[in-house]
Amino acid sequence: MGPRHRSTRLLGSLLLVATGILAVGAAPLSENTDTATVPLGRVIPAPASVDAGGSPYRMTSGAHIVVDGGPAARRVGEYLAGILRPSTGFRLPVAERRAAPRAEGRAEPRDESQTAGISLRLAPREAALGQEGYRLRSGRSGVVLTARAPAGLFHGVQTLRQLLPAAVEKDSVQPGPWLVAGGTVEDVPRYGWRGAMLDVSRHFFTVDQVKRYVDQLALYKFNKLHLHLSDDQGWRIAIGSWPRLATYGGSTQVGGGPGGYYTKADYQEIVRYAASRHLEVVPEIDLPGHTNAALASYAELNCDGAAPPLYTGTEVGFSSLCVDKEKTYDFVDDVVRELAALTPGRYLHIGGDEAHSTGHEDYVTFMDRVQPVVERYGKTVIGWHQLTGATPARGALAQYWGLDSTGAEERERVVAAARNGTGVVLSPADRIYLDMKYDKDTPLGLDWAGYVDVRRSYEWDPGDYLEGVPAAAVRGVEAPLWTETIATSADVEYMAFPRLPGVAELGWSPAGALGWEEYRVRLAAQADRWEALGVGYFRASEVPWPTR
Repeated sequence: MGPRHRSTRLLGSLLLVATGILAVGAAPLSENTDTATVPLGRVIPAPASVDAGGSPYRMTSGAHIVVDGGPAARRVGEYLAGILRPSTGFRLPVAERRAAPRAEGRAEPRDESQTAGISLRLAPREAALGQEGYRLRSGRSGVVLTARAPAGLFHGVQTLRQLLPAAVEKDSVQPGPWLVAGGTVEDVPRYGWRGAMLDVSRHFFTVDQVKRYVDQLALYKFNKLHLHLSDDQGWRIAIGSWPRLATYGGSTQVGGGPGGYYTKADYQEIVRYAASRHLEVVPEIDLPGHTNAALASYAELNCDGAAPPLYTGTEVGFSSLCVDKEKTYDFVDDVVRELAALTPGRYLHIGGDEAHSTGHEDYVTFMDRVQPVVERYGKTVIGWHQLTGATPARGALAQYWGLDSTGAEERERVVAAARNGTGVVLSPADRIYLDMKYDKDTPLGLDWAGYVDVRRSYEWDPGDYLEGVPAAAVRGVEAPLWTETIATSADVEYMAFPRLPGVAELGWSPAGALGWEEYRVRLAAQADRWEALGVGYFRASEVPWPTR
């Protein structure tokens, strides 16, 4: 579980400040350098434990990165160097740790906090840090990041990024100074599922656009990228045994644009890139509804044998696969088999929502046939929470997208499934659907779930949101971004920021660290970083943004 205290809790006290940074031959600090230092706890997500104190450090041109943990640690070190080099102008060589010889000739591990600028260390015996936790120690001689597993090192690097001045994110040389606060951060996530969903079906997004979103997610320690790959408006993944799904079903989008699709190589590149940022891709093929693109591509999937036209509108609930046709299950088997083979992650999402044109008994029959197909190809089923209206497979996850006002009967189905072993991922639409308008004047987005301002998006606790769901059944949170009105990366960023970091905090930080008044100050401090990264955002009135 890891530490749950915050010895330096909350911005009022965190803003007091010890600071420092990593370098060999660190330059002396002037009396005024603390004004350039980010307080140790001013990080999103809020760390589990912060103990601020000690000398700050200045990174100079002599700084280097020392890694201890083989190729996995080196990859994280090279990633960090790639972020720091453009803005600092420093060489920042990445080197393997060298052991100091003992008198009897055996190697004695060095204390890297005394000998290196930035040290990244994998320590498999640090069981308390789990698979994603880390410890960051900053002192006069440098910064040491320790983790049990590579994901933990990577997440620790994101904390280190946020402890450096925002200008470190720029792609041209900046003047500095480059300071990191002194003290210790020890941090583990609350939940193992911290996801974001991108709907690439209603509007298509290129590989590079998805990569850009991946990098934004990585900064806030997300670990799941859910790709909504099929819907009425477009089929976005090439399936060799059913080629028209992509070439015809992927040829349009909402509003009648050209659409697009991912070749298998494209999809594998997204998976590879996400993995390099320690995000697992969860692909979704929405079934049995939301299937007009597939039905338009192959007439034989329709009960009447007639293919409908391609669809470019935004209505839902009008399409359904033909549950009584064996051809339907041949289709599902082929799609799942090919997609599972491309996906190294554990999960495959089968949708299941808004199947209004599929009768209840047919829906149950369909899910009883399809879930074993997912299992046969080595994946774990996840579906929208309507899956609980059937019988979820053993070990399956249900993604809850209801509202605070969702009726008791629907909630009780989710509760009953959770008590029977189904895991729950929380995506309440009137809290963390990123396509909901902030207010009545928001130019993008929808409002069917109401307006979702930044405070509303943040101010709830996943642990007690669904009364009756066992705490152990809550696997985490996920922020979906549906794209009926979202067509560009700029649109994505405007709707995601500043709400997305709050979802990250809900998924990572201990419940005791959550608090709006402190969070809004930490959130405001992210604005300079977004601007350095070229990320657009909505300047919500409830956040005390820096004055310009």
